[in-house]
Amino acid sequence: MPTAFITGATAGLGAAFARRLASDGFDLVLLARDAERLDRTAAGLRDGYGVRAEALPADLSTEEGLAAAEERARKDVGLLVNNAGFGHHGVFLDVPVADEVAMLKVHCEAVLRLTSAALPGMLERGRGAVVNVSSMAAFATRGTYGASKAWVVSFSQGIAADLRQRSRGGVRVMALCPGFVRTEFHERAQMDMSGLPGFMWLDKDDVVDAALRDLRRGVQVSVPGAQYKALYAATRFAPRGLVARLSSTTGRRYD
Repeated sequence: MPTAFITGATAGLGAAFARRLASDGFDLVLLARDAERLDRTAAGLRDGYGVRAEALPADLSTEEGLAAAEERARKDVGLLVNNAGFGHHGVFLDVPVADEVAMLKVHCEAVLRLTSAALPGMLERGRGAVVNVSSMAAFATRGTYGASKAWVVSFSQGIAADLRQRSRGGVRVMALCPGFVRTEFHERAQMDMSGLPGFMWLDKDDVVDAALRDLRRGVQVSVPGAQYKALYAATRFAPRGLVARLSSTTGRRYD
């Protein structure tokens, strides 16, 4: 089995991807900032599934962390999952510019650089895939988070189109755009989600199942969940001004 490289691998969707891929027999490279938690996660996967699980502690908002991740991605990576990310509490101008720039480094620069590092080896082998975790926020218009996730979708679609002829379908790139998922994400961002209706929540393992199924089918933009597929369709046809007003109002509700 090939090696899967997962960023943001100790919690949420990253941890769910790691468990699922380990159960499928993939060897793993796991990247996260918290070295102690990362070591525990890797050891648990090795013991639980009998796979190789390499821990790579790195902060993708720093040049040192990005360079270390790039170097590892150039090696034997058959599946890259660019999952690392975070949110901010508050609206633009309430968030320090340095924090916004750090978000762009993790959500955009890291995705670009790791994808660029991993793809040549995949093309040489004639097989492989990149999953770039975006968000339903990509289809709204609110702040740096949504803008960065929109970039991930556009970037992924562009690269997928470029690869179609070169790899004849052997190498794929897909953007994954989940809605609200039960993870640590909102708690870390200090967002009060108590008012969100239960039907809007997705289970992280279901999201991973849907993503891998769509990846096998050659889907370029994966939107898990019937409720979010409906919202995605609506945002494609609704006037942009209306989408902007609704996303701004909804976003403030959960700050």
